[in-house]
Amino acid sequence: MEEITVEALNTKDFIEQKVDEISRTVGDGLAINALSGGVDSSAVTMLGHRALGDRLRTYFIDNGIMRQGEPERIASIFKKLDVNVEIIDARTEFFDALSGITDPEEKREAITQTFYRDVFGRLVKESGAKHLLQGTILTDVDETVAGIKRQHNVFEQLGIDPEKTFGYRIIEPLIQLRKDGVRRVAEALGLPESVYNRMPFPGPALAARVIGEVTPERIETVRLATVITEEELRDVGAFQYMAILHSDRVTGMRNGERDYGMQIEIRCWDSVDARVAKPTRLAYDLLDRLADRITNEVPGVVSVTYGIATKPPSTMEAI
Repeated sequence: MEEITVEALNTKDFIEQKVDEISRTVGDGLAINALSGGVDSSAVTMLGHRALGDRLRTYFIDNGIMRQGEPERIASIFKKLDVNVEIIDARTEFFDALSGITDPEEKREAITQTFYRDVFGRLVKESGAKHLLQGTILTDVDETVAGIKRQHNVFEQLGIDPEKTFGYRIIEPLIQLRKDGVRRVAEALGLPESVYNRMPFPGPALAARVIGEVTPERIETVRLATVITEEELRDVGAFQYMAILHSDRVTGMRNGERDYGMQIEIRCWDSVDARVAKPTRLAYDLLDRLADRITNEVPGVVSVTYGIATKPPSTMEAI
């Protein structure tokens, strides 16, 4: 697998090649794909529909751990592109799978198994599809193989055969690209700027931003903090920014009394392709406004911090 750098990328040739590869691989059968709304899965969705048309079934898996209003927003965007997206309610399955788990790798594995074995295994059987298209990129593979963190969408590089394990083959058209190359391909495919310039979002979604057990209540806390963080930081020009919920409660004060509450950490990154990154030097007035809004608008939060370690040794996501 040879990397295609952004400097060497010819988007027209790349799209034609991948559309042809998808068409030849699937043949006259059906394929399915998972659309999360990020640039990777969105680009794969458009490549797949160019190759297969109505023989690609596109699903948005509502796992309960996405950003606020995400399923409906993404389905609406793709409807304008003549792509029908079916929303699958799998919230109960995912929260049941995550119940009681605090270890980061065990959480990622629970999400992986629920997504690929349970939800997509069922959709494959119901549809008769033999292939799943997904937006794995080279950085996902690098971090997984290096043992930095297991990305939920990496299998064959770990010696896992998806066909034997889950019952279907996985097609990964973007696996030679990094994020900057994917953005160029997505733009060339006609996706709107709100998609092709959208900041990265982790496969495990907001579960990657909850340290400790993932519950509906804790996800709702980080979801509300995420809304505020994305509103306040959308114009800073950063590569990625996020709110993270820490596990321990901390001592705070409200109305002259102790308020034993939760702690949110804000991270905001400057990067090109996510391999290395530096914290964005945000204005203190902006940080002050973030802290004020989160502690006043997100129930139970009494502390807001800002992450200032570089990648490496840190990583962009906490988990």
